[in-house]
Amino acid sequence: MLLRALDTRDAETIANALADDVIRGPGRRPPAAGDSGIESVRHKLLQRVDRDARPLRFNFFKRAKLANTFKWRLLENGVTPEVADELTHALVMRLTVGAAGPTSPALEAGARDPRRKQRDVQALHARGAELLARGAVAEALSCFEQLVIIDPRNAAARNSLGTVLTRLARYREAEAEFRRAIGIRASFPEAHFNLAGVLQSTGRYPEAEMPLRRALKLKPAYLDARISLGMTSVLLGRMAEARTCYEMALRAAPRNTQALVGLGQIESLEGRFPEAEATYRRALEIDPKTSSAHAALVYVRKMTAADVAWVRRAEELVRAGLTALDEAMLRFAIGKYYDDVGDFTRAFRSYRQANELSKPQAVPYDREAHTRFVDDLVHVSTAEAIASARVGGSDSQRPVFVLGFPRSGTSLVEQIIASHPHAYGAGELDFWQLAVRRHADAFARGLLTEPLRRQLARDNLKLLAGYSADALRVVNKAPMNVNCLGLIHAVFPRARIIYMQRDPVDTCLSCYFQQFPPALNWAMDLEDLAHSYRQDHRLATHWHRVLPPGTILDVPYAELVREPERWTRRILEFLGLPWDERCLEFHRTARPVITASAWQVRQKVYRTSMQRWRNYEKFIGPLRSLADLSN
Repeated sequence: MLLRALDTRDAETIANALADDVIRGPGRRPPAAGDSGIESVRHKLLQRVDRDARPLRFNFFKRAKLANTFKWRLLENGVTPEVADELTHALVMRLTVGAAGPTSPALEAGARDPRRKQRDVQALHARGAELLARGAVAEALSCFEQLVIIDPRNAAARNSLGTVLTRLARYREAEAEFRRAIGIRASFPEAHFNLAGVLQSTGRYPEAEMPLRRALKLKPAYLDARISLGMTSVLLGRMAEARTCYEMALRAAPRNTQALVGLGQIESLEGRFPEAEATYRRALEIDPKTSSAHAALVYVRKMTAADVAWVRRAEELVRAGLTALDEAMLRFAIGKYYDDVGDFTRAFRSYRQANELSKPQAVPYDREAHTRFVDDLVHVSTAEAIASARVGGSDSQRPVFVLGFPRSGTSLVEQIIASHPHAYGAGELDFWQLAVRRHADAFARGLLTEPLRRQLARDNLKLLAGYSADALRVVNKAPMNVNCLGLIHAVFPRARIIYMQRDPVDTCLSCYFQQFPPALNWAMDLEDLAHSYRQDHRLATHWHRVLPPGTILDVPYAELVREPERWTRRILEFLGLPWDERCLEFHRTARPVITASAWQVRQKVYRTSMQRWRNYEKFIGPLRSLADLSN
């Protein structure tokens, strides 16, 4: 039944026939604005709609397809946009609202009367909003698609359409609609706010900052935008700015639990776990149903059987009904509770439920596209191309890159290095991914020209100086830098690269147990995880082969935790830094850690995460095949 409801071929056929009637009407030429026969054309169109289309009782999907196909058929055949909009509006309203009689003179008049058209638009918008409010997302989508067809310059309709597309994880289309809404009405704070939300969902946090600032400039009391700017500042590592945002929000609304949870996250990321817990509990005192605060409590310490009241309350919150994302957040936390207390069956069940709830919020992972991407990168980044591109590269050794699949120990190594007085940990900087995206066409042909590489070197060193003006080494630990190593080496041939090697099954299982943003869509499915890991491993193997010896230091996670001093000495020697005892006391280093490892790096080295997957062996079939990649 669902496939039949979504099959729009019959709607397309009728739309084309209706449009062809218009195009080949009186005088056998497309009608234009001001034609004396335009009313006759509209009249005949509505007669045929009554005869051929309305009796079929098309659903929302088919009505939207019919209207869209009809309009584009007119435009492609020379009908002016003004006339196409007018006729499409008449068609949509005839199908949506119905007709008083065979020719519905009242509706025909409405298609020509701006005031009547405005009422029709308002009725459609209200209908779409009502559908969205009760969770009928697909029907709301169809409603708003019809709305922008009949009123393409309606900024509010574009914004609403973008909101529905966001709910359906169609982020690229949603971004386009929000940008169209802003193009129509630049002073539209909600559209700027919603655009920022899409950019955050796709992992483009630096780009999200400007729309949020614009929204706040247009609407200084916009509380949601203020809180979202705080979250963005956290993700960009700017804790002081984030704290200011949350405190401003709380001055305006002292009982705002979102802002309190944000403050608690800052405390946690900066290693002040008792203060974080107190802040989360304050939020729960204000509103015991604040699921994000309740979920956050499990990440400030290791849970024990004495915390059974926590899990009982978490289950109550789930049963009470939450949005999919809030329920996923809480189920990840429930999984962590059961993992901490050793109930691995319940833990895995919770993690699996959390990931299944998260999947609809992400664009499906495309295994073939990822494979092709790695194929192309390997093809372009040959040893010869990289060797020739090094000419003219920067001599700076300041940039340091810590790489590895997410959850492989990169945060631990960054924390060790950042504990050295001459080093700084800048976290996950997206400089190189943005550079590749910005120069995508040129990068596809090679490793960029020498002048462009020199400019990238200057820009990157300026960025690093903004984090620390005097550190001899500044660490960038963004995992996606593995896609850019050829370019990075061409720009900074003396930069050192540390590559973390951890048991692949443990690594992937740890990813599956984390609530990553929708941009990391490979983390929500065990088969996808295994595929993504293999592609990452294939690319890392390629870089080891084509980069000069001594450029990459492989650090086995298992050996690092067994012999921390030996490997810390090797890491510092590789980076050209003198020995410093503080690197062994890394858990005492006060600095924000903006990753899922914020709690772990505040602890002394421990081995309980090694071979953790054996607790879940019977559940993780697709991951066991990765054992052949163990080093």
